[in-house]
Amino acid sequence: MILLHTSDWHLGRSFHGTGLLEAQEEVLDALVATVTERGVDAVLLAGDVYDRALPPADAVRLLDRTLTRLHAAGAQVVLTSGNHDSAVRLGFGGELLAAAGVHVRADAAELDRPVLLPEPGVDGGAGQTVAVYGIPYLEPRHQGPAWGVEPHHTAVLTEAVRRVHADLAARRAETPGPVAGVVLAHLFAAGGHGSESERDIGEGEHVEPDAPPEMLVGTLGQVPVSVFEGLDYAALGHLHGRQRLAEHVRYSGSPLPYSFSEAGHRKGGWLVHVTGGAVTGVEAVDWDAGRRLAVLSGPIEDLLESPEFAWAEQCWVQVTVTDDERPERALERLKTRFPSVLVFRHEPAGGRRARERTYAQVLRQAPSDHALAVGFVDHVRQRPASEAEQDLLRDALEAARAAEVRA
Repeated sequence: MILLHTSDWHLGRSFHGTGLLEAQEEVLDALVATVTERGVDAVLLAGDVYDRALPPADAVRLLDRTLTRLHAAGAQVVLTSGNHDSAVRLGFGGELLAAAGVHVRADAAELDRPVLLPEPGVDGGAGQTVAVYGIPYLEPRHQGPAWGVEPHHTAVLTEAVRRVHADLAARRAETPGPVAGVVLAHLFAAGGHGSESERDIGEGEHVEPDAPPEMLVGTLGQVPVSVFEGLDYAALGHLHGRQRLAEHVRYSGSPLPYSFSEAGHRKGGWLVHVTGGAVTGVEAVDWDAGRRLAVLSGPIEDLLESPEFAWAEQCWVQVTVTDDERPERALERLKTRFPSVLVFRHEPAGGRRARERTYAQVLRQAPSDHALAVGFVDHVRQRPASEAEQDLLRDALEAARAAEVRA
């Protein structure tokens, strides 16, 4: 049996104000093609299906089309809600969807009710079963009191996995063939590498001073990988980089980059092979979709003229200009070569230009209103006013004085 682990589609998201629907549709086309070509039995989508609780209509339509195509390709789908999703809205119509092979787990009360994926045995023998448990994103401040555990991620996830283990043990005792236990969860696991595009899920979390050491691993929002011991595979969502934390604990990452910090990521998912009730192999599958990202840095003249940056001309670009002084019309000039500059920064190579005086000193020591205005431009922009700019400031001051006299 082959499972495809994916997560963090974030349908409806934009990238620095630029819509991503076309790129998301393109990458989901590649995902469906993988399902068809590799004979995937089930797609596991570990949360953050949408980018916000109230997704735009075109994002909802894209999800509808994709689920319909996955069903037509013969794959079942198990999906959970993430911290960006509305669990109630995502879970609407869950029973009807299940009849079509799309299983939504957005309710904590259902996390120990697995989706059973049976596979017939050879020559009439008992076949294997994969029990897929979907753990939706659990808000510790709400779920902790409901379960009578501490209101932080580690305690809540430990209790959730305990419930999964209890059900899995009972099914293994009752089922003739081998049963593999697979869980989907949306969280920040200790040892994982984050990026700039993930929302912090540990903010405001509280751990008692006398909590056991395992509750204090990493930051408050992180959960130790040991929570998933005894399971055959943990398909994690939330972090946007594909990564392996243990052989059986992995993040698929997002199928598209959602920040420039992901410019070096290989985007895709994991194909999980299950044989005889055990995971026998995990392989990466890559998808290329959307426009490439470029993170550039250097003096503006090099950026504009050097052939080494030619590859970035059709990319979405984050550019840092390292000239000592902020060049005139820097962004305008850069866009003549890189039309899709989305982020512009000025960071002098030698650090910020040293300010000999504070602005309070400028105010006190300026010999005239004109000198004060020129000093303000220099102080704020980190580049002296040109002669033309100084003349413009002088004309503006004189016009203001003339208006005062007339008044």
